Amino acid sequence: MLTDDDKRLMRVAYQEAKAGFDEGGCPIGSVLARNGTIISQGRNQRVQQGDPIAHGEMDALRKAGRQKTYRDTVLYTTLSPCMMCAGTIVQFGIPRVVIGDTKNFGGNEDFLRDRGVEVVLAEDPDCIALMRRFVTEQPELWAEDIAD
Repeated sequence: MLTDDDKRLMRVAYQEAKAGFDEGGCPIGSVLARNGTIISQGRNQRVQQGDPIAHGEMDALRKAGRQKTYRDTVLYTTLSPCMMCAGTIVQFGIPRVVIGDTKNFGGNEDFLRDRGVEVVLAEDPDCIALMRRFVTEQPELWAEDIAD
């Protein structure tokens, strides 16, 4: 179930995704929060930085810097995490992930759940529509991003 904080922070993640789209990149945004307060936010930077591991979740985590613990945080992401990002969520012990879109890409939700992560599916219409637009307009870039 989505809380008011979840809805608000997913909007911030969406705005990051939209900014990435407007820059010519993959529209995936992410926010790391603690008690409803943003620690950091980021977006997929693969195209902009030429960095194959600069996914939205990774960008937000990098910008968070060193944290003593992640066990009291929530990660918001506009698209279901890939295996690299899902593994990082597990490695860091992030206990809760809110996902904006599993329609355009999904599959690692059970991996996260099986490792004790609470997975909340927002299925946000804006996140879904933006990613659908990207996949339609830039299929080669999308295939590159998901290593297809």
